[in-house]
Amino acid sequence: MFTNTYSKLPEHFFQRVSPERFSDPRLICFNSQLAEEICKEANNFSQSDLAQIFSGQKILEGSEPLAMAYAGMQFGHMVPQLGDGRAQLLGEISGYDIQLKGSGRTKFSREGDGRSALGPVIREYLVSEAMHALGVPTTRALCAVTTGEKVYRQFGYEPGGIFTRVASSHLRVGTFQYFAIRDDLSGIKTLFNYTLDRHYPELKSLSNDRAKAINMVNNLIERQANLIAQWMSFGFIHGVMNTDNFSVGGITIDYGPCAFMDDFQFDKSFSSIDIRGRYSFDNQVPIAQWNILRFVESILPLIDTNQENAIKIIEKEIIPKLDLFEDKRDQIMARKLGITDYQNEDKKLTKLFLTYLENNKMDFTMAFRNLPLLFNGDDRLYKKSPDLETFLGLWKKRVRKLDDLNQINPIYIPRNHQVQRVIDGAYENQFEKFHEALSVFTQPFKEDPDLKDWSLPPKPEEQIKETFCGT
Repeated sequence: MFTNTYSKLPEHFFQRVSPERFSDPRLICFNSQLAEEICKEANNFSQSDLAQIFSGQKILEGSEPLAMAYAGMQFGHMVPQLGDGRAQLLGEISGYDIQLKGSGRTKFSREGDGRSALGPVIREYLVSEAMHALGVPTTRALCAVTTGEKVYRQFGYEPGGIFTRVASSHLRVGTFQYFAIRDDLSGIKTLFNYTLDRHYPELKSLSNDRAKAINMVNNLIERQANLIAQWMSFGFIHGVMNTDNFSVGGITIDYGPCAFMDDFQFDKSFSSIDIRGRYSFDNQVPIAQWNILRFVESILPLIDTNQENAIKIIEKEIIPKLDLFEDKRDQIMARKLGITDYQNEDKKLTKLFLTYLENNKMDFTMAFRNLPLLFNGDDRLYKKSPDLETFLGLWKKRVRKLDDLNQINPIYIPRNHQVQRVIDGAYENQFEKFHEALSVFTQPFKEDPDLKDWSLPPKPEEQIKETFCGT
């Protein structure tokens, strides 16, 4: 069932480790549709078997559990050793990583318990599947279980859980940095070639490492520019865009204190540890550009062994490509307004609309969802303002595809207060709301009058202004 390409790499790339024992694992949810896509045999297991397998109590044939080593720039500061402190890679199925989160201590746990509270399991399951339904490249949710044990977190003891995620890989910028800061050129080259195999096989035929490295970076820029643009188009804030949470495959990875905005703010942030707003909504583009440059630094010897020459090559062939982040963001925001023939002047129009939303404390998701009504003269849901009138006059001249907007702008997103309500129910061993939420969030564009409550922004007393990491 499993292959284990990562475990075939040198031993200092990871730690071989077994999941810890848990007293009474119980199944919350198993993604049978995803399982069918990657491994049909998985749907033959009983619920009891699934709980045992995806809590790490039963290791399937061929699996070689391990914790991956990586470093990372956390809030701009290098931490030379991070690694999977509460995650264990079981192996690969059909080319996809299968990883447990919350399965116990590893040598990378940094005095942590290696376990997960149930809340982060619920949050990541709902948000990652919602992101997939929105069309955003992401890790996927395969399974969630309770462990039957308690873990201690900032608010006291909480029920424990384990989340199983599926990814095209768990390779990060921080994985490369782990070897770069140790001047381990052999490790960098090994990881580089492994990354080519997993994510950029079309580049393997290029003649030398320099060409492969430059093309890999430029491919990654394109993937990440598209990804960040999609995040922002749905009002998503990742919350911890450290280099150890930045995929070299161009997917969303490591949902921690993430959130979708309600009222729009350019500088909105939710993460309790992001005190200065480094990873705020509008700062996600410059941070992504910064992370790309940290990746380039880590593979510098592959571009040229002479650092001065390497920097000249980077300035010529990579730095100009970073403008793509802003271009993609502006294009996709214009598309949300029905503008399909994007022109540079349109960025002023989108900025005008977003500024109107911020000044009037308008809900981001519903303001875009109701644009067809606004276009046709129904402005009841929009606060009257000279800025709105100015926007309308300019916008109506640029709209090209109004009918498609309800397939671009969702009506249902995993809002903080809704996710918290599901978590609260789960902590009382009630999972009906979880399954209802999952059904709603995985059909984000299809309006159902019976589900109106799921589309509504929070009432003032329901607003959640701060989110937390799961560790």
